[in-house]
Amino acid sequence: MILAGDIGGTNTRLALFEKIEQGFLTIAEEKFSSSAYQSLSKIVQKFLGNKSHLVNCACFGVAGPVQGKTAKITNLTWIADTFSIAELLGHDRIGLINDLEANAYGLNELNDNDFLILNKGESNPTGNRAIISAGTGIGEAGIFNKDGELRPFATESGHADFAPRNELEIELLRYLLTKFERVSLERVVSGLGLQNIYDFLRDTKRAEEPTWLGEEIKKSSNVGAVISKNGLEGKSAICEQTLDIFVSLYGAEAGNMALRLLATGGVYIGGGIAPKILPKLKEKPFLDSFFSKGRMRELLELIPVRVILNDKAALLGAAHFAYYELQDY
Repeated sequence: MILAGDIGGTNTRLALFEKIEQGFLTIAEEKFSSSAYQSLSKIVQKFLGNKSHLVNCACFGVAGPVQGKTAKITNLTWIADTFSIAELLGHDRIGLINDLEANAYGLNELNDNDFLILNKGESNPTGNRAIISAGTGIGEAGIFNKDGELRPFATESGHADFAPRNELEIELLRYLLTKFERVSLERVVSGLGLQNIYDFLRDTKRAEEPTWLGEEIKKSSNVGAVISKNGLEGKSAICEQTLDIFVSLYGAEAGNMALRLLATGGVYIGGGIAPKILPKLKEKPFLDSFFSKGRMRELLELIPVRVILNDKAALLGAAHFAYYELQDY
């Protein structure tokens, strides 16, 4: 059996897979609160119980930079490592890769029904690809095309500087600099980013917060979800405005990734937020921001843009990596 993990700042998802002709068959799957445990090994131990001896190889996609056999998880206090997992499994056929790298490997295991097309474009079969995923934080990865072989690689460019494009975004940056020493892209394009944009609109009196909404936000452990829901349903002007700014920033950064990697093979939008705000992503602002790159606009208009709908992409990618890269170790 193959053990696969998708380790995020909020949740850790683990699954056991068997390789079959059609791909990977899920044997067991469970979600855990990451912060409720002291280490990855504790979660794995809880999940496997007395089945650890059945695991032939394992791979974990983690939200943070991987250095050798360890990784510091962004937005968590603990460090993931393969050494403690090796003690549980009794072997070292264990991979630790970036979570967006795992998502990229997962593309190999998805079919057409797992995507929603935002821009059909004209895919270049020899071109590179890019993936960008906003959730608790934001992650980005590239997929290098080497003579037709697609090889994912990790980045931490979600922690690059936030670069405003207009007067409103400049004011947003100024506002956030009163709260943070440095403002990265993740401060605006993520679940936490939704809250930061909302706070900016409220605190600078650009929009009014209704009393009922303020109460709902106070009671919620996921403010970004509250904002998205009320914005999509048209219940609150401040939530709609927040979502519009967020979607525009998301599209702009997706276009930036396309340029950085010359991703003529396509750009994939992953993460937990995109499938929940599809109506907004289908509207004009997302693709307008994606295309608006001056002299490069014609190039961007040719690049396919797809939303990943399958929330198991990272798990399947970790399983893919374990099966194809670790079996001979």
